[in-house]
Amino acid sequence: MGFIRFNRRLPATRLPGDKSPGYILKGALRAWGLKPRKWFPGFSPKARRAPFKCSPGLQPRVAVAGHLLFVALILGAPALQAQPNKPDVLLITVDTLRPDALGWVSGKNETPNIDRLANGGARFRSAISPAPLTLPAHATLMSGLLPRRHGVRDNGQMLGTAPALLAEQLQAAGYQTAAFVSGYPLKGFFGLGRGFDHYDDDVGGQDSQRLFLERSAEKTNAAVFRWLGKRKRPSFIWVHYYDPHYPYEAPGEGRAAYDAEVVRVDKAIGELLRRLDRDNSGQRLTIFAADHGESLGEHGEGTHGFFIYDATMAVPLIFHFPGRLPAAEHQLTVGLVDIAPTVLDLLGLKTPQNLDGRSLQPLLKGGELPSAPAWSETWQPWTSYGWSPLKSVRLDEWKLIAAPKPELYNVAADPGEKRNLVREERGRAHELARHMEELESRPPVGETAAAGDAETLAALRALGYVGGGASAAEPGEGLADPKDRAAEREMLTAADELLRRGDFRGAVAQLDKVLAKEPDNRFAVSRSGEALVQLGDLEKGIERLQQAVALDPERAEVRELLGVALVRAGKLNEALPHWMELARLRPGEARAWTNLGSTFGRLGRHADAVGAFERAASLEPGAADPLVRLAFAEHAAGRPAETARHLQEAAALAGDSFFHHGALGIVLLGLGRNDEARSHLAQSRPQEGDFAAARFELARLEAAAGRRDAARQALNEALAAQPALRARAEADFMLSQLLQR
Repeated sequence: MGFIRFNRRLPATRLPGDKSPGYILKGALRAWGLKPRKWFPGFSPKARRAPFKCSPGLQPRVAVAGHLLFVALILGAPALQAQPNKPDVLLITVDTLRPDALGWVSGKNETPNIDRLANGGARFRSAISPAPLTLPAHATLMSGLLPRRHGVRDNGQMLGTAPALLAEQLQAAGYQTAAFVSGYPLKGFFGLGRGFDHYDDDVGGQDSQRLFLERSAEKTNAAVFRWLGKRKRPSFIWVHYYDPHYPYEAPGEGRAAYDAEVVRVDKAIGELLRRLDRDNSGQRLTIFAADHGESLGEHGEGTHGFFIYDATMAVPLIFHFPGRLPAAEHQLTVGLVDIAPTVLDLLGLKTPQNLDGRSLQPLLKGGELPSAPAWSETWQPWTSYGWSPLKSVRLDEWKLIAAPKPELYNVAADPGEKRNLVREERGRAHELARHMEELESRPPVGETAAAGDAETLAALRALGYVGGGASAAEPGEGLADPKDRAAEREMLTAADELLRRGDFRGAVAQLDKVLAKEPDNRFAVSRSGEALVQLGDLEKGIERLQQAVALDPERAEVRELLGVALVRAGKLNEALPHWMELARLRPGEARAWTNLGSTFGRLGRHADAVGAFERAASLEPGAADPLVRLAFAEHAAGRPAETARHLQEAAALAGDSFFHHGALGIVLLGLGRNDEARSHLAQSRPQEGDFAAARFELARLEAAAGRRDAARQALNEALAAQPALRARAEADFMLSQLLQR
């Protein structure tokens, strides 16, 4: 160990609070039980020899310790400082965001808030998305795994429980975790809610176009701001904005409307950052990314999901960490798959093994990283249309797209990907194909919940489920290249727009044109079935939807459409297995269990209905409606005590919006709990189905208690609501005396 020598007296610099270094050291010595000399001003040569009184044997060691303490106080030696607080982490993702919609990339759009974040951070103009679809891309971002390994290949599938997610890892490290998402594909039951203490996915009601439901950036911010008062440090907050996703709500059309949506999100991000800056008391790591881009007509694609050209696969990526990461623009090809391992590494946390992504920290801190192949894919041509899926690998400036007709592009020289070089650069294509084979050889880490988790299957089997639980069908050989189906896809896109507008007859006519060429086109079959049901042609609509289920048994939304159609047709027994399959495919979705419970109830299987509604209620612990449904099922099953308990819980949750006081009062009356019953019977309102019966029973209670005026008023209200009750009143000794003659 080397010794530090001080050859001159300390400067007279004062520390905060007007405390000199010598003063602070004296206090430290006293805390050690040592006695400083009263003249001790600093470290003079004499003071170095004996700055405090102690035994001769201890004096040199304590002197050195005192010197080192002084150095620690002045220089901030980490060993003697309190460990700094963990930095907060903010993840901002914007749906469907092209890099060239940002001012710092193209200079053409007003996005000052995102630009400011980029200019102060480590930034990438063209990171690679693993899929041009919201849920698969975000699942990769959160797991560090490619879609083929985490198992989610399309929106509407469910992430299994195997891959560890970023939120889970930060939660385990002591972070409070909260998410605020703005689009239906990220609803918590699809699997990304794991690891979040608070997951706000209130994007609005449900309807047949539910995949397009969203909430505005302003409403998302409002949800964040409401929660911030409950925040604890350190926190991990994920805020997702959906506004640039089609259909665009901003004025104008095409690119102008799209850019306006991006500007709207930029303003919301500015408000978010300003609010967090006001509340911030420490460091914050901010990550900004898009899940995928938007084609806007390039390569004949209006939106995204169908092709994997850079118009939809290139995304902006920013790591903003003041004082820890230098501001710089990096050219290395990286991907969303690298975000989770990078965040964990920057925070000093352990990164899971066998990820597809890697930490970018060496690069972000000014060093270098070797190039690595970046994977992208889309299964939408297969899952939606029955055509070939697409996959690609990018290494430096070269990009190979594997398709029935393969494509190779030099994206540096040809950013529009217009010149296919697969014939001229066969060696390059083979090299990229080898990288693709290596990536495809990695074993899956998770599988989608479509196969059915054990708990869900056990619950369903208890309700009579006999489904096989087969996994989604893999694409076969000889499938059509999506590039060769541009005309059909244009017709399908036009038909989809007609469905959005409610022109079901026009949509059927357009879809039938496609079916004349491709009788098994999945999109045309399912969407025409839906349109026929909307037109009232249940028989033909059900036939089409049954064909769609046969083509893709794992497509949950088609199962739901068929179940609804069969219920409307009164074919409850035929609907039941589809509701069970829907519950298997989406075990975390309360609505799937609610549909199942309702059908059980209508079939008179009340005990089974109770089981299904119990599962629905467990999935929405703060909601009153599932408890009400459960209570009514319990009433039908002859369980009055459970009925009363769950109605009371629902009343406490719903407050003034509870419209079942009459039913609760009647049940409590049957249990002999008259005082509790009177209160709820009196709160019953005319909008309730049990209002007349509730007022009738209230009249009987008041009459028995001798409160004739109150009894007469309740009886008159009952008779006004349901005149047929007069016969019962006339047959009741006490009530008959209250009847007005």
